Amino acid sequence: MVRSLVDLLTTHASHHPDRTAYRYLVTGDADGEIQEISYGRLAARSRAVAAWLQERGLAGTRAMLLYPPGLEFICGYLGCLAAGVVAVPGVPPQGRAQNHRALTRMKRLIADADAKVILGGREVISALSGMAEHLPELAGITCVATEDIPDEAAAAWCEPDLTADSVAFLQYTSGSTSAPRGVMVTHGNLLDNERVISERMGHTEDVIAEYDHEMFVSWLPMYHDMGLIGPVLNTVHLGATATLFSPLHFLQQPQRWLTAISRYRPHTSGGPNFAYELCLKHATPGLLDDLGLSSWRVAFSGAEPVRAATLRRFADTFAPAGFRREALYPCYGLAEATLMVTGSAVHTPPTLLQAPESGPHAGQSDAASVSCGRPGPDITVAVADPERREELPDGEVGEIWVRGASVAKGYWRNALATRETFRATLTGHDGRFLRTGDLGFLRDGELFVTGRLKDLIVIDGRNHYPQDLELTAEMAHPALRPGCTAAFSVDGGDGASDGDGANGGAHGEQPVIVAEIAPDAVSEAEKIIDVIRSGIGDAHGLAVRDVVLVQPGTIPKTSSGKIQRRASRTAYVDGTLAVITAYSQS
Repeated sequence: MVRSLVDLLTTHASHHPDRTAYRYLVTGDADGEIQEISYGRLAARSRAVAAWLQERGLAGTRAMLLYPPGLEFICGYLGCLAAGVVAVPGVPPQGRAQNHRALTRMKRLIADADAKVILGGREVISALSGMAEHLPELAGITCVATEDIPDEAAAAWCEPDLTADSVAFLQYTSGSTSAPRGVMVTHGNLLDNERVISERMGHTEDVIAEYDHEMFVSWLPMYHDMGLIGPVLNTVHLGATATLFSPLHFLQQPQRWLTAISRYRPHTSGGPNFAYELCLKHATPGLLDDLGLSSWRVAFSGAEPVRAATLRRFADTFAPAGFRREALYPCYGLAEATLMVTGSAVHTPPTLLQAPESGPHAGQSDAASVSCGRPGPDITVAVADPERREELPDGEVGEIWVRGASVAKGYWRNALATRETFRATLTGHDGRFLRTGDLGFLRDGELFVTGRLKDLIVIDGRNHYPQDLELTAEMAHPALRPGCTAAFSVDGGDGASDGDGANGGAHGEQPVIVAEIAPDAVSEAEKIIDVIRSGIGDAHGLAVRDVVLVQPGTIPKTSSGKIQRRASRTAYVDGTLAVITAYSQS
């Protein structure tokens, strides 16, 4: 009986020790330096790390993982699982002033998780040793570079006593609407969600054989659930091969992603909506001539709103390179459900629901709602009225609730939040549900996600979804960067005004739009602001309090690319936005 991914790794290492588990593109280039690790080597390195942890009596404690992108993270993570140590993936502080944001988050995670040991790469561990004055939290915590743990240590490894209910790792939420919380993901949760991913994405034995085990290409951060549970751990689950490279190398040259897919011809690869937009910006005729994307069967898109316009443009643009519209694969998931909840049907184009004729985007095909597919096997998805705790009929928007073996154990050391989020009851249903905090509706068994409950904008008693306002703004003028707009509301007395107190007498909530624009469009700022105001007024019947245009790359986002509307609102009210130009309604 398979109890954990550790068992599966042992099996693959025994049966196929020389098969490549992961290859890592060191420079992000398919023709550059490549590091590879076989299943036999992966199992040995994981056991060496595990034995080192066990010999120091750390089984059952938490280990913070602080690695740069690369294969060593995987060895460290699987080493924790093999030792019965709870892994806590984090982001190492690096870059300018050790990256204040990453440092702050790291300190918070170390304290909250009560980490007893830090595993990392040599450079990270060396850097931490010189940061004692900034990190008093490190006092008494053992730090080790796992590359320095000798292979011979593996001989002392003892198989841990794991059960399905044993916590495998803490996945800290990205905090799009709240402070990060540690989601307790068990070994049973992991196995179940890998089963769900495999089933929904068509990762059958026949397909794996057809692809000669080349199943994934991924640049997604390994410390985040989308990159970890998907490409990294599903690879171990299947005994397949994945090609990985750094998110930074993708952002520097997005075409590297498509080039790697063309070179290694995987079955599955994907990312948030913004990743597809970045590829579109770099889709030169020369690139298209060099690509071969016909093997790409599952191009998953999740973690942020999936735009119909992005799907259409990506399919049309890369069709000459062999990309098929049927490969587009919108999906929905969250850390509290380990990862995947719903996914599209393989070999079938995404289901689009055209905007209502009476709605703000009537007749605009690019404003269609995109289905995130159907629930995975043995996962129940309901749309509920969160106040009455009653299920809503098809087509009616409510909070998305989830039940199934992939739903995590709860939040680490937060009984109140666990009870509120993971223990909901729904009239007419047995068992407990996870309240996702996301809004959506079901139509013919397919889930359509409309927004976040806490982000809902209420103006004069009417509900407005920020995604709708953001989409209207982005469609109003091509200078707005797709997926880089934040809509929120402020009280009539909050935030920046035009300097003459014109807004001071306003009452109630008023909408604000903050948007990144292309640098070459700065001279048109006033015109762009007017067009956005007019577009939102026509489509939604709203008078916008403020439209603020900001520098590219400055809208606050989570590590998975979600817009942080609360953080954007705070920056607006505090006057700390990286403004290109601002204009307030007078």
